Amino acid sequence: MRTWRILSSAYPIETPFLRLRADRIELPSGAVVEDYYVRESRGFCVVLALTTDDDVLLVRQYKHGIGEVVLELPAGMLEPDEEPADCAARELAEETGYAGTAPEFVRTFLADPTNSTSRFHLFVVRDAVPLDTPPDADVTEDIELVLAPATELRAMALDGRINAGSQVAAVLVALDYLGR
Repeated sequence: MRTWRILSSAYPIETPFLRLRADRIELPSGAVVEDYYVRESRGFCVVLALTTDDDVLLVRQYKHGIGEVVLELPAGMLEPDEEPADCAARELAEETGYAGTAPEFVRTFLADPTNSTSRFHLFVVRDAVPLDTPPDADVTEDIELVLAPATELRAMALDGRINAGSQVAAVLVALDYLGR
């Protein structure tokens, strides 16, 4: 299969929250498409953390893009030059105030390959316990910690209580990884 050829690129938006590239592309047919937008990203990590009581740490928070409060696994963007496992541990602590075993890499997903470079890395953390320090959420985050029985997590992903596509995929793949 032939790929598209980039004729030129520009960055109309470049902020800490969004880097948007506008490409002028030539398709294999020879047709030229102006302003094909691509969101560039370092990627992000998603963490399924199990407590010593076999509960899963979830976070409930407002997501401005959709304008709704959602329930999800702890997750966050990779910092410059940060390794995914370090990001997973950092985000777990920042969003939940918990830490556990070293993050176990499960797999990497393409977040939205049509118009984004973003990949997300899924990790499992076992034996999570509260830290002595409280969560330290980002300025844009107002997070409520939710503990859910691990035995209920699959149903939550399938019935829509957890409804972001990346989160549903993360839950189901992590549960398979855990043999549940």
